[in-house]
Amino acid sequence: MKKYGWFILLFAVVQVRAQKFDSLALTPPMGWNSWNTFSVNIDEKLIKGIADSFVKDGLKDAGYQYLVIDDGWMAKERDAKGNLVADPVKFPNGMKSVVDYVHSKGLKFGIYNCAGNKTCGGYPGSRGHEYQDALLYASWGVDYLKYDWCNTEKLNAEGAYMTMRDALYAAGRPVVFSLCEWGENQPWKWGEKVGHLWRTTGDITNCWDCEDNHGTWSSWGVLRTVNMRKDIRQYAGPGHWNDPDMMEVGNGMTVQEDRSHFTLWCMLAAPLIMGNDLRSMTNQTREILTNKEIIAVNQDALGVQAMRYATVDSVEVWVKPLVNNEWAVCFLNLKSKTQSMDFNWQEHTITDVVANRTLDFKKETFQLRNLWTKKTSGTTAKPLQASVASHDVLVFRLSRK
Repeated sequence: MKKYGWFILLFAVVQVRAQKFDSLALTPPMGWNSWNTFSVNIDEKLIKGIADSFVKDGLKDAGYQYLVIDDGWMAKERDAKGNLVADPVKFPNGMKSVVDYVHSKGLKFGIYNCAGNKTCGGYPGSRGHEYQDALLYASWGVDYLKYDWCNTEKLNAEGAYMTMRDALYAAGRPVVFSLCEWGENQPWKWGEKVGHLWRTTGDITNCWDCEDNHGTWSSWGVLRTVNMRKDIRQYAGPGHWNDPDMMEVGNGMTVQEDRSHFTLWCMLAAPLIMGNDLRSMTNQTREILTNKEIIAVNQDALGVQAMRYATVDSVEVWVKPLVNNEWAVCFLNLKSKTQSMDFNWQEHTITDVVANRTLDFKKETFQLRNLWTKKTSGTTAKPLQASVASHDVLVFRLSRK
């Protein structure tokens, strides 16, 4: 036995390290990321201003906690010891100072890098420096890492993300690990043991239903992002989430489209990562992003992603089971004009095989709570008759009478 003792010990150490941090992201992470609005044009003043807005505008109170800086934070070259360096012009006081400021607001700090040699913006990637970078992030107090997939040449996606997972764990500071691999290697099939969330599609853009073709790749509107991946809801749950990308709420769509976008992300149990300029958002945008009743659907402890149950006269019906045998039901108008709808609850029996739950309106009657008007009115005993504006939603929380 002694002959093999060292091997057994080494094997045990490797097994302990080969895991992500448990007990993180048990509900979808909520926060903000710099990319959608600012690209690589970020600096210390901006990040501190965003942190201030988290608190001042009620976003922290609504549940948002991660402030994540995306690509462009680092200098173009590593230092003589191979360490990443914060851009001295953008961050003259260094990254630790910024992290400390964010923490002083009661928030958590997230940072960005990439599995390749270079990031998508051409800055130093982590390939070959995974453990070195993880130790640096831990020394700064980083709480969240978004890890991209540019310039990866012939890397194996699962293996590359496992390497950084192990590096983060070895560094010893609990970090939410966000896999930004764009869904190209079906991360929902292997991501649960590697990270806490994984991108399911390419980048989102601020339109309702469009493709923004960049030549070698495209950005996708909200509806196309939702429709791009189907039949993967069974892979999501507490600690491991399908991620359809950051939100574009407040970035130029109509109020109705913003409301629908936010609702869909909440129904889909998606990470709620804001992508707008918090310092200048309108009251309408703030009201959407801080609607605690809609957020409660997203943060529901059951952790089941909604399913698209039916489409009736261009109105999609989405259904999400919640704790305490409650449900959320969303009616989404796909048309470019107002649509009248008549939904007879009694004609529907909805079975969710993922949650192993059945919603039988003939056997049970539910009260209806409209989550945008925040009014309780009516029950499922009578048909729902309503008008839904173009690209808008009606959302109800169903609870037993």
